[in-house]
Amino acid sequence: MKKNKKYILTGIVVLLLVACTIGFIFYLKIFSPNVAKEKAYLYIHTNADFKQVMQTIQQENLLKSTTSFEWLANRKGYTNNVKAGKYLLKAGMNNNQIINMLRSGNQEAVNLVFNNIRTNEQLAGKLAKQIETDSTTLIRQFNNPDFLSTYKTTPEELRLLFIPNTYKIWWNISAEELMSRMQKEYEKFWNDDRNAKAYTAGLNRKEIAIIASIVEEETNQKAEKPTVASVYVNRLRKAMLLQADPTVKYAVGDFTIKRILNKHLSTDSPYNTYKYAGLPPGPICIPSISSIDAVLENKKTDYLYFCAKEDFSGFHNFAKTMDEHLTNARKYQKALNQRKIF
Repeated sequence: MKKNKKYILTGIVVLLLVACTIGFIFYLKIFSPNVAKEKAYLYIHTNADFKQVMQTIQQENLLKSTTSFEWLANRKGYTNNVKAGKYLLKAGMNNNQIINMLRSGNQEAVNLVFNNIRTNEQLAGKLAKQIETDSTTLIRQFNNPDFLSTYKTTPEELRLLFIPNTYKIWWNISAEELMSRMQKEYEKFWNDDRNAKAYTAGLNRKEIAIIASIVEEETNQKAEKPTVASVYVNRLRKAMLLQADPTVKYAVGDFTIKRILNKHLSTDSPYNTYKYAGLPPGPICIPSISSIDAVLENKKTDYLYFCAKEDFSGFHNFAKTMDEHLTNARKYQKALNQRKIF
């Protein structure tokens, strides 16, 4: 009888040890840290299935154990509940935390930024580096009048909707969602104060932004932007040709030109303000907020001309008359010749 009790007790102990061992194994599968890197991102594309998620994880070596992850994913119902997005994997995260995050779609926001953009193609390329949608899809939409009509814009005016700033968005945002967001941000930017200033200046939003795009290309000196803006506003009001060199570069399609020559001035394009009166049909770049505000401030001057200073400081000499301007221009041309910039 005592011997039987001993066997029973031994059996119970063995069973407990086996149960504890199995439980510990399950515990490790669920709660043991499983991220292979200090910090990494898992990008899950729209319409991706669980097999594709596993392929990405394996190719990027994101997890220490893919088998334990897959085991728990099956049991927690994630395999049929994949959500697209950009997910942050941090050192110390276990399978349970990772799967809960992925299953709930708790992705990381992207800080969307864009600047120094001149064309729709450049814009599409810049955006595509930050979101899921590729540049080919974006540029096709950006040049599609039917698509843009929803947002009350055109391929020429599209860039007016993009106000340079940092926007938090989801990585898997669609082209349609992106455009809707930019339109909302555009309306938010044009608040009562800016609208009132535009009204006082006698200009509409489009005119202000196009002038601002020219100012943006003319000077990097924030302090003189309002003065540069005043020259173009004054010329518009006097029905003079704007004769803005940056519009010629845009018309030619070569932004590396260092000196505008007669062959450039003859380029037949509505963006060539030496050839056609008024503003070009759209912006020649996405202007910064400081350039837009510089036009809105509309500093009162009598200047009709300006020319880069001969010291190449990035500042300009301003003039009220053609004679003054020609004097300034000769100084600058002499400096260009001396530096052999032709």
